[in-house]
Amino acid sequence: MPRRQSWFTADPHIGHLKVAELRGFTDVEDHDAELARRWDAAVTDVDLVWVLGDLSAGGKGAQLRALRWLAERPGTKRLIAGNHDGVHPMHRDATALLPDYLKVFESVGLAARRRIGGVEVLLSHFPYQDSTDPADTHNRYEQWRLPNLGVWLLHGHTHSGQRVRGHAIHVGVDAWELGPVPLSAVAELLPTPG
Repeated sequence: MPRRQSWFTADPHIGHLKVAELRGFTDVEDHDAELARRWDAAVTDVDLVWVLGDLSAGGKGAQLRALRWLAERPGTKRLIAGNHDGVHPMHRDATALLPDYLKVFESVGLAARRRIGGVEVLLSHFPYQDSTDPADTHNRYEQWRLPNLGVWLLHGHTHSGQRVRGHAIHVGVDAWELGPVPLSAVAELLPTPG
């Protein structure tokens, strides 16, 4: 049996025309097909993929289409919800689509804690409250951002091409050639413990 690998990704924005155009595509079909190709080429059925938010553009129909797209991708998926995900508690009816999300995701949460190569790492859709990324909109969603207490953070949200800033690693597809990031690549960016 193949060994299980872990992957991280964020901000696929399946079916989101504006984001597809910003990424150089003329339509969502080509955009979504390219993201599927890159996911399918990397991830196997036994792998675990952490999706750090913003699966679609939002809206019930868009989310259901994106969930169908994701259900066709290999791997076990866990979601850290973002602002475009209807299951995030910032949305008034956050529980309405939860049963649909749980058909695709093994778990749905706002944050998680992992240990990668002996280094404690937090997972969140949003960068830290004190983010200095110029692509980040300051003070937006401030109540949902974790405080920076010196622990490394994996995040999405910014759509920046920069992978590392301070104690934060951006795992969004915009920084990783539109594909998921293997745990080994994240480990290489983290300090050696000790």
